[in-house]
Amino acid sequence: MRPDLWKRPDPWKRGPLLTVLALLLGLTLLLHASVPNRIGNLGSLVETFLPWSGLLVPVLLAGALWRRSASAVVALLLPVTVWLNLFGGLLGDRSRPGGDLTVASHNVGAANPDPAGTARALAASGADVLALEEVTPQDRGTYEKGLARAYPHHTVLGTVGLWSRLPLSDTRRVDIRTDVGPLARTKPADATTAENRALRTTVATGHGPLAVYVAHLGSARVNPRSGFWTDSRDRNAKALAEAVAAEPNERVVLLGDLNGTLDDRAFAGLTSQLHSVQDAAGDGFGFTWPAGFPVARIDQILVRGVEPRSARVLPSTGSDHLPVAAAIDW
Repeated sequence: MRPDLWKRPDPWKRGPLLTVLALLLGLTLLLHASVPNRIGNLGSLVETFLPWSGLLVPVLLAGALWRRSASAVVALLLPVTVWLNLFGGLLGDRSRPGGDLTVASHNVGAANPDPAGTARALAASGADVLALEEVTPQDRGTYEKGLARAYPHHTVLGTVGLWSRLPLSDTRRVDIRTDVGPLARTKPADATTAENRALRTTVATGHGPLAVYVAHLGSARVNPRSGFWTDSRDRNAKALAEAVAAEPNERVVLLGDLNGTLDDRAFAGLTSQLHSVQDAAGDGFGFTWPAGFPVARIDQILVRGVEPRSARVLPSTGSDHLPVAAAIDW
């Protein structure tokens, strides 16, 4: 027997660092809601990209096999099990045929170089109800003209709008506290409306009235000094959740760019009342941003009182976001 064999560590003692990393990954997935937000909104940042943590598993597995570490391989069972429990249900196609109404949403992008082409693509999507976010004053007429034939009814309040094949009524601005502080109270009504980023309206369907909300929440930013900055978005999300909670209609659809994924704790107020059509009836994760290489689903369709039948991401337009659509039933 070779003398050096006596010096080789036991397979269960090899790769201690890999073992620790595998356990840390599993615990982060398992206890992500406990990751504190006190420092740079770290918890929300982790939750935003939580599905991508699964990519660390094959990396750690390759290291464990190279080191022939039995302990690291066994430790990887924890993150694999937790990841599959969290996201395994999203890997397949959950869509079903049918759907009485198709709704769609698109952040058309303020810097969109081809709003007319975007309007044509959306008009051809087959959606019965279409929400647009980030509609600029200079492009509003282009969208109204391009969508007029397909959608005889529409409303625009500020930078958000809704186009519909069915009649609309009871349209109003939703205050999502975009402006705060003493200066906000001094703004005239016309200035507030011009900057509006959320609305509520009623769509008259053959099954009764459907309350539809369109929202574009504040942006989220990552920078070295403040970490994951989400102050305005989180404030908007809380205000929007309060508006939905006060909605008397049992049937509600929320369409919009929420600037965050639904794994983020900031949206707990909304997800406790509404559920995602993508989670219920989509195919895969349905990432929507950035359009060139989507890594997160921040464009959402949430519902209550109706049944999602299918959900999909539509082809790219001139925007930096991808459109989303869903078929729903009563």
